[in-house]
Amino acid sequence: MPLHVPPAPAPALRTVLTALGSPTAVREARTPSLRTAQGPATPELPLPLHVLDRITAEGVSATRLTGWRFLMHCGGSAVAAAETRLTPDGWVFSHFFEGPYIASTERALRQAETMQQPYQPRLLSMPGLYMLTLWLHGDCTADAATGHPAATDLLVPLAPAPPGIAAHRPHRVAELLPILTTRVTPVPLLGSPA
Repeated sequence: MPLHVPPAPAPALRTVLTALGSPTAVREARTPSLRTAQGPATPELPLPLHVLDRITAEGVSATRLTGWRFLMHCGGSAVAAAETRLTPDGWVFSHFFEGPYIASTERALRQAETMQQPYQPRLLSMPGLYMLTLWLHGDCTADAATGHPAATDLLVPLAPAPPGIAAHRPHRVAELLPILTTRVTPVPLLGSPA
C-alpha cells in the first residue's frame, strides 16, 4: 500500500532549492556527499518533523511541528538531508546534514511501503531519549503540520535507537509509549519523598 506523503509547504521547498543553488551553502555544509555528488542533488520525500517534548503515563502530552526534512537524492539514493524551520517571518532553510538517520529513514520508508494499511509518514523526534522515529499516522488526510500520535499509529525507531529499543521494528503508539515513559521518568532517590 503506498504511503501518502504530504506535500511540503512551497516556501519550505523553495528555501531548500535556493540553498542548493548557493555554492556557499553547499560548500560550508558539513556534508561531504553533497559537495562531491556526481550530478544534481534533488530534494525528495518531504517529511514533517515533529518533536515530542514530554511523555506522560497517559500518553503524549505535547508535540509540535518544528520543520520539514527533505531527503537529498543523487544518483538514485539519498546522500544527505535538508531541514527547514518555521520562523515568525515564514519558512527558512536551516541546514544540510548526513549521517545514519538518512539511510535509516529510507529503509523505514521502504518497509512502510509494504504494509497493508495506508499511512501518512512523519518524523517524530524525542530529544529526551535521543531518539528519532518514523511516525506512521493512520489518518492519511490529516494536516501533516498538526496532531498527536494516535494510539493505533505506528512508530518505527530509526537507527541508531536507544539501548533496548529495536531499530526498524514497528510499534503501536499505545505499546511503545508506556516503555518510553519509564525511561524518561526520573527515579526518586532513596530517602526522598515520592
